[in-house]
Amino acid sequence: MKIATFNVNSIRRRIGGLIAWLNEAQPDVVLLQELKCQDEQFPALDLSGAGYQSAMVGQKAYNGVAVLSKHKIDVVMRALPGEDADDHARYIEADIDNGKEKLRVASIYLPNGNPIDTPKFPYKLRFLDRLRARAQELLALDRAVVLGGDYNVAPTDEDVFDIRKVAGDALVQPQTRLAWRAIVNLGYTDAFRALHGEPHQYTFWDYQAGAWPRDNGWRIDHLLLSPQAADRLEQCVIDRDVRGRPEASDHTPIWCSLKA
Repeated sequence: MKIATFNVNSIRRRIGGLIAWLNEAQPDVVLLQELKCQDEQFPALDLSGAGYQSAMVGQKAYNGVAVLSKHKIDVVMRALPGEDADDHARYIEADIDNGKEKLRVASIYLPNGNPIDTPKFPYKLRFLDRLRARAQELLALDRAVVLGGDYNVAPTDEDVFDIRKVAGDALVQPQTRLAWRAIVNLGYTDAFRALHGEPHQYTFWDYQAGAWPRDNGWRIDHLLLSPQAADRLEQCVIDRDVRGRPEASDHTPIWCSLKA
């Protein structure tokens, strides 16, 4: 099973590039974020033509998450529990049934949290706490679980291009990183770091200030694996070249493969 996560930053604008990448990479499951469209605007027919079933939660102009799969999708949740007033489309959880097993996946679009002196930062921290609670519940399934998405967390200083230049950003605050570690320490594995120790490997480059040509990036898109999934981890790859294509998202896909 090949599972990818990709913040597409407006699926209607990127659909051609997304389908081109799907045809090349042939992932079994794709977790999408930042769709920026409502349910009726989602290009399900185009994705079906590329061989993918889909399930999504949309929101006008903002947020939005989806699961694409070559196999049957059974949606379990369309919102993250724990805060009834939160109506942002940031979480979808589903079982993927390939006929041999059911893999539980979630597509997650964590709040950015900037500026940190506004209510946006406490909201980010509350979301991380809610995600930790759900991640703990999922461990009780005793099954392969993949929690993928744009976490808007750079776990260490080596996951940003220059910590001195971004020290005030919500993505690198001590509270943010502590909340991230609280999830990982439940027993989850950061798929990329499990196989790659080299620093300064990125999944996001801002459109501003020449970030892409200067390689001023951030590693903020992650695949967290339950122990049952981590035991099967074979590869984890950042598809860096996708970021350099015409009309690209400011993120690039990252995928992992799990042996049968």
